[in-house]
Amino acid sequence: MELHPDARRLADQAVPRDLRTVPLDVLRTGAAVQARARGDGPSVAMIREEMVAGVPVRLYRPAAASGAAVVYFHGGGWVLGGLDSIDRTCRLLADGADLTVVNVDYRLAPEHPFPAAFDDALAVTRWAVDGGGDLGIDGARVGVAGDSAGGNLAAAVALACRSAVAAQLLVYPAVDATMSSASAQSYVEGPGLVADEMRWFYEQYAPGVPRDEWRLSPLLAPDLTGAPPALVITAEHDPLRDEGESYALALAEAGVDATSVRYQGVTHGFFGWGAVIAPGATATAQAIDWLSQRLRSGHRGHGPRSRQGVA
Repeated sequence: MELHPDARRLADQAVPRDLRTVPLDVLRTGAAVQARARGDGPSVAMIREEMVAGVPVRLYRPAAASGAAVVYFHGGGWVLGGLDSIDRTCRLLADGADLTVVNVDYRLAPEHPFPAAFDDALAVTRWAVDGGGDLGIDGARVGVAGDSAGGNLAAAVALACRSAVAAQLLVYPAVDATMSSASAQSYVEGPGLVADEMRWFYEQYAPGVPRDEWRLSPLLAPDLTGAPPALVITAEHDPLRDEGESYALALAEAGVDATSVRYQGVTHGFFGWGAVIAPGATATAQAIDWLSQRLRSGHRGHGPRSRQGVA
């Protein structure tokens, strides 16, 4: 496996784990430690926490806020993570794109199984589209974003609110719970996320739920027409790589302006490590630029375009 030198250094520092045998509280503590290790983001004029539709959120509003907003859902397999997991990413997006960012602390599994996380994500997105309380959000310029399990939530919410959401940023999204893609079959050992770990996350989040349920597997949704423009960022060494790229292609075939970019030499999770992994910083800059352009006016683009690239 050819890894970028920065990704290799981080992988060499990782502690081996078996999700099936480590107590959940230990896993969550480890995830919190990792979040702190990602570094701090830039200062933002206003940061506050509140409850929105019964869901805890952290709001980021820069001094030059444009009126556009992004509702961001953290990764962690619907089991791990919280507001601090993506604090740095939310600060970077708010500061770089002059956006109000809504960081959503959705309910976690297995205590709150499917569709709890989706319901929370949908409720907060609808609140943002309705103006976001006293934030003065332009409802026509609201995007959704997320990484991994958060990418699943963003994709599902974008389908549920397809006429209201202006853009979707999906970072190595989990969009096919059948785990039947070539990359899901190939990446059976580390470093980084492996297929059996992802299957374990699905078991915690959606036990007994049919794997073709569209909120669980947006790639298998019967109709993708009218979904908002999408940027899908994938990692070369990731079991979720192929399904993310297939989703971008399926969106384009349904008439959606969709772009996918595969970052070479990196594993699942690289996006949040931009402070120490150069491709993560590059991907974040691409996301900022894309969101800024897409949400400047709320215009959805000029019809279907499928663009795939590598970085």
